[in-house]
Amino acid sequence: MSRLSDTFDALSREGRAAFIPFIMGGDPDFDTCRQLLDALPAAGADIIEIGVPFTDPMADGPAIQRAGQRALAGGQTLSKTLELVRSFRLKDDRTPLVLMGYYNPFYRFGIDRFLTAATEAGVDGLIIVDLPPEEDEEFCKPAKEAGLDFIRLATPTTDDARLPAVLSHASGFVYYVSVAGVTGGKTGEEASVERAVSRLKARSGLPVAVGFGVRTPERAATIAQTADAVVVGSALVEIIEAHRHDPCRVMDETIAFTRRLADSIKTARSERVSR
Repeated sequence: MSRLSDTFDALSREGRAAFIPFIMGGDPDFDTCRQLLDALPAAGADIIEIGVPFTDPMADGPAIQRAGQRALAGGQTLSKTLELVRSFRLKDDRTPLVLMGYYNPFYRFGIDRFLTAATEAGVDGLIIVDLPPEEDEEFCKPAKEAGLDFIRLATPTTDDARLPAVLSHASGFVYYVSVAGVTGGKTGEEASVERAVSRLKARSGLPVAVGFGVRTPERAATIAQTADAVVVGSALVEIIEAHRHDPCRVMDETIAFTRRLADSIKTARSERVSR
């Protein structure tokens, strides 16, 4: 059993969805990011996504693009992102950590070297946005052999002909991108998201997380009524950006919003039943 499967099993028994906040590794700076990462579980994070900054983030909206640029300007690298993971694991051996990024930094690092370093650091899963299933021999299969979950993205345009390839080697969970667009936009309509979650769960046998454009506690709660997890990224990154010159405000404001999101997700299903 992996940390991811343990977490989803525990939350299923509790009858609630997981909350997955996304932060960019090294944003607004390395030390503040490390403190924020350490504080997220106590604020309600069940799983944490850490972005690996890249110069050409084609799937990301303006907020996360700027976060990656800030991190790169501050000297963030894949090695330093693994350092964040190692530091986190000194205090928390329970919360799953997923790295989300683009293939180039991993390729440049060296796949075998990265997989050894990632497993030793305590990474649980990978989301590689621009690596299609046709290239599974390149990274997906070696990652799974090393004990890392390889999380696939599905979108509203992933039809029945394409879906088997997308899900063929997926593990950990399936990440449903609720809109055909970049991060930070509007989420899909409630009914269409619910249908997509049901379809993906039935076809994959895995938990399904919904993200891209979830910006408010209210929207997070709506999605949490049917999805196994809710991912929030841009809304958190924008708070970090707004207070980036004041580390104390970054911590206070980001953690406060994290708690609001976590509370809304935690109670979403019970409140739906009570209605």
